[in-house]
Amino acid sequence: MRFLVLQYNIDPFNALEAKTEAQKLSFAPIVFHTARTLRDLDILKALDDAGSAGLSSVEISETTGVSEYGVKVLLDMALSANIVLWDKPNYRLANLGFFLQHDGMTKANLDFTADVCYAAMMHLTEAIKEGTPAGLKELGNWETIYQGLSQLPEQAKQSWFNFDHFYSDRSFPVLLETVFQKKPKTLVDIGGNTGKWAMQCCGYDDDVQVTIVDLPQQLEMAMKNAQDHGFEHRVTPYPANMLDKNQLLPKGADVWWMSQFLDCFSPMEILSILKRVRSHMSEDATVYILELFWDSQKYDAASYSLNATSLYFTCLANGNSRFYRSEDFLEIVEEAGFEVVTRTDDIGLGHTLLELKAG
Repeated sequence: MRFLVLQYNIDPFNALEAKTEAQKLSFAPIVFHTARTLRDLDILKALDDAGSAGLSSVEISETTGVSEYGVKVLLDMALSANIVLWDKPNYRLANLGFFLQHDGMTKANLDFTADVCYAAMMHLTEAIKEGTPAGLKELGNWETIYQGLSQLPEQAKQSWFNFDHFYSDRSFPVLLETVFQKKPKTLVDIGGNTGKWAMQCCGYDDDVQVTIVDLPQQLEMAMKNAQDHGFEHRVTPYPANMLDKNQLLPKGADVWWMSQFLDCFSPMEILSILKRVRSHMSEDATVYILELFWDSQKYDAASYSLNATSLYFTCLANGNSRFYRSEDFLEIVEEAGFEVVTRTDDIGLGHTLLELKAG
């Protein structure tokens, strides 16, 4: 079922509105940093604590230790951006400011944009022209970001994993129940990252054996995670580069699992990976793919966020991947030799689970 019903063939703005929106876009980076600074300097917190009465600029300055000049110049921009309200002489928190202060999704997205993407996006034109992650050099000297995740600057690393886990973790309860309905004994987790899903599987079922397929740098983090949870005897690392078309994979698994993994590749790379899985799996095995499709979202904000994050893939991750339109992705699945047994949309914060069998 598709949830997104926005009419993209209708212009939402008249001429005057469009010109106003163009100015907002022109100054969007400044507004972004205004919002982040208000949060990080605890100005939003001070207004939140004050409630409906609000605070004057002098009171905010005394509470936060920020100069009155700094308070005023930030909050006047925040007024124009509808982050705060003004009842002379006091500022009050608007609904937008409330979510900037309290909403977990907003925090994950804001920190990810600031700490991982912001400087890199200056290289977006270059990335589009060259088909390479031209902005990655702002973080380190790697071919793709996945090779450098464990070596990212600490703040960028924390924000990257917080962003990734914020979305995936909220899907685990439903997913575990589905995947373990048939009591699989062996599961291959391709692109297992830090091993969070593998740990969830081992905690859910005392007998399952999990093999994590990933780059050596990622497996090092995953196996440390397994040791910390006491599951090292049930988790097997399998070093692999899935971009290598000759890469062999484990055999004999009951379940093959790929969570937010295939969006890290181009369509032809996805086709190659799925064909290799198809050639290594048994005929009665089940393949599960957990993905985010921008056209399968319930809310406009989710679609907006996914299309923005696609440009992170363009500029930082690898230069050629994205969050796909579901129809485009399903064409690749069919070409790789799979049939969709079930499709479940709107899991967690907008994930889609595809259950596949060999066609």
